[in-house]
Amino acid sequence: MEPSTEEFMREAVALARANVQAGGRPFGAVLVREGRVLARAVNEVNQTKDPTAHAELLAIRNASQSLGSASLSGCVIYASGHPCPMCLAAMHLCGIQGAFFAYSNEEGEAFGLSTAPIYAQLARGPQGQSLPLTPLRPAGEQGLYDEWKRQQRDRRRP
Repeated sequence: MEPSTEEFMREAVALARANVQAGGRPFGAVLVREGRVLARAVNEVNQTKDPTAHAELLAIRNASQSLGSASLSGCVIYASGHPCPMCLAAMHLCGIQGAFFAYSNEEGEAFGLSTAPIYAQLARGPQGQSLPLTPLRPAGEQGLYDEWKRQQRDRRRP
């Protein structure tokens, strides 16, 4: 019998609880395709001092490595907490078709786990954010994307 969506979510929350007990943050993720778990991960920001070591991103990285593909189309992710914008962007980029979360951003706010400031920055668009984003192309630099396109085309030729 195939596990249910609730069972996958229970596993994500159990991973998060175990991570808290180990000194980590309360986030776990389970990445599933066609009822089969491809990857499990917990937030490792505290342990690794890597601000991108979110449970969802680590699950995506692990699944991609295991499959030997950057495409995770047809996958669903179960996360103990509402995915942040960085994780959501990664999900879009790799083709994940859906995500479930157990705890909302509002529930995490009381504990300093809110991503609301990040969402507010994103709502202003790339030019309205507080982090300066300035185009700068060195003099004489050109053709990078054309070169990449040629390489892609050449790799496809028999």
